[in-house]
Amino acid sequence: MNHITTAAALAIALGTAMTIAAAPTSAADTGAKEKCFGVALKGQNDCKAGPGTSCAGTSTKDYQGDAWKLVPAGSCEQTAAPKSPTGHGQLAAFKEKA
Repeated sequence: MNHITTAAALAIALGTAMTIAAAPTSAADTGAKEKCFGVALKGQNDCKAGPGTSCAGTSTKDYQGDAWKLVPAGSCEQTAAPKSPTGHGQLAAFKEKA
């Protein structure tokens, strides 16, 4: 193998390694989102918030159990939600604790 061929092979290998290293490694990195109930503040939900509401911005109270926001996938159940039975966001609507 001559010097030029070796250098070209090295350049290709390095470029491939850099491309693989830059690839997204989780759902959060890809921009994937999930509905997270109980984390929206009053009027800041992303869509329908239970009976009598239509869509975005219609929640009537902070941390409403049937109002959701889109959050990065995998982060909902780590997000604080004071009225949730677990104290964290939920992937489904819930009845708020007092």
